[in-house]
Amino acid sequence: MNKGFWDKLPRPFFVLAPMADVTDAVFRRVVAERGKPDVVFTEFVSADGLMHPVGREHLLVNLRYSEVERPIVAQIWSGKPGNIEGAARLVRELGFDGVDINMGCPNKGVEKQGGGASLIRHYDLAREIIESAIRGANPLPVSVKTRIGYNDLDLKWIKMLMYSGIAALTLHLRTRKEMSKVIAHWGLIPELRRNLSQFAPLLIGNGDVTDLKDARKKVVSYSADGGMIGRAIFGNPWLFAGIGRPASPDEWAKRGGKVFETMIEHSKLFEEAYAGIKNFAVMRKFFGAYVAGHPRANELKLALMRCGSAMEVEKVFTGY
Repeated sequence: MNKGFWDKLPRPFFVLAPMADVTDAVFRRVVAERGKPDVVFTEFVSADGLMHPVGREHLLVNLRYSEVERPIVAQIWSGKPGNIEGAARLVRELGFDGVDINMGCPNKGVEKQGGGASLIRHYDLAREIIESAIRGANPLPVSVKTRIGYNDLDLKWIKMLMYSGIAALTLHLRTRKEMSKVIAHWGLIPELRRNLSQFAPLLIGNGDVTDLKDARKKVVSYSADGGMIGRAIFGNPWLFAGIGRPASPDEWAKRGGKVFETMIEHSKLFEEAYAGIKNFAVMRKFFGAYVAGHPRANELKLALMRCGSAMEVEKVFTGY
């Protein structure tokens, strides 16, 4: 088993989760410059698309990254081993530090194509996909992000992954059926760790993490190697530095300027990176999170939602 950079990480370590249409290269850079995660994942990218000449041209934008993000892992998905092998080889050639396979996404479109969470019900295909990724990525380490089962807890699924030769296993600690409607089953991790051999992958927990302090508590309490943080990063790129978002008028008075500066910078970087590629409207999903808790949050959010450029975003803050 090749664990690559994973073996060099501190214990416990903390990872920025891959989130579709959220963790693009610009957002990851904003986060990394304010509170560097130990590991950063890209958004998931279709291996089928990457292996198609037209699709590759369109999707390569999602595999951009900056050096400040390292170690950086590219997450790919597919139900076709051949395309996974080719995409893993491409990821290696692009200079990434690792390859991750998404085997947990519940999106019906992804599942219909044989990827994501659908693989939980197809052990043999999942195993073949992992073997293909390892061949294509060599010598980069390969990891998997998945759920603890499809309709119910599936220990056979998890055990198969643990002995598949991957370097790290991230478990979103809910089933496909549960989605995010129940509390994540962190208590399962100690059971999984019992009797594991030295060749088992690193185990990363994911689900219901509110901040870095909470992540550290869960990881240490339940004996995981690391924790993955997703939704809690919204509006708080300082999260991995252990800094919370402003929570009172006094805190906004002291720190609001930094938040506004970050929003302006984020908007400018997005515009520079994706002009003619992505609509500026994508930025709107971040605005509400950034200003949440501000004494004039509703007013600010309404003004920001009307913005169509970084210049307009900057103008909004002129009076604050």
